[in-house]
Amino acid sequence: MIRDILAHLPVFLAVARRGGFAAAASELGMSASAVSHSIRTVEERLGAPLFARTTRSVALTETGRRLNESIGTALQEIQEALERARSQGGQVAGHLRLNVPQVALPMAITPVVAELARRHPQLVVEVTSDAALTDIVAAGFDAGVRLGEMIERDMIAVRLTPPFKAIMVAAPAYLAAKGELQGISDLARHNCIGFRLLTSGAIYAWELLENGEDVSVRVAGTTLVTDATYAKDLALAGVGIAYIFEPLVHKEIREGTLRWVLPETAIDEPGLFLYFPRRAAEAPKLRAFIEVAREVL
Repeated sequence: MIRDILAHLPVFLAVARRGGFAAAASELGMSASAVSHSIRTVEERLGAPLFARTTRSVALTETGRRLNESIGTALQEIQEALERARSQGGQVAGHLRLNVPQVALPMAITPVVAELARRHPQLVVEVTSDAALTDIVAAGFDAGVRLGEMIERDMIAVRLTPPFKAIMVAAPAYLAAKGELQGISDLARHNCIGFRLLTSGAIYAWELLENGEDVSVRVAGTTLVTDATYAKDLALAGVGIAYIFEPLVHKEIREGTLRWVLPETAIDEPGLFLYFPRRAAEAPKLRAFIEVAREVL
């Protein structure tokens, strides 16, 4: 019975992780019917349902939840052991799944992935753009990228970028039409491009410095985004003032297509870090990513 089940367990984990048969099928490159067959096989061998299915949702039963908790880490360790054995020949292989906010892609991920593709053509790097604070372990990711202050203490964190500033920018034409700002209070009369937090749904209050003190400023405007890089595009189009990390607009400021607004109010951010659970620290695919990141960033 065990042999009959083993081949289907990765399918079970994918359905549990993705919360649905269709999503799991897409991730695994299988048909939905093949995924259903795998789950049905495991359920028949165990004599108990693993998922409660409705027309709108798929949820783990108590048996499914316990199985998911029991085998998830074990199968991950087996996969990592196989990848370590494969890497003995000098070629890193496998599948590296990263959870990365959109804002970090141009700053820390794109140059690393490009170099990894050249050095390790047998390594597949899957990057999921995600602005929510996803639990990378529960969601089946190998690692994630966040600001240093947002990383759980039980994770290993590796710096990807130096610290940088969070700043306000606007197009010169917008400022010419709407007026220059003399202080933070002037934001109330300007069109500010807001940012909605995906995790809580709240509108982010801009963190600024005023007379050396940290202040949180609630702004308003005609546009809300969930991707800070799109806020840059809107600022370039003259929509209003964007709040963004300075490295993302360094080129535009230098060229004059955007202007840094009230530079004395900019706060310092700790920088971007790659983070992952301690058990994954020796995985060849993660070590390869870190090695390349240290060279190219």
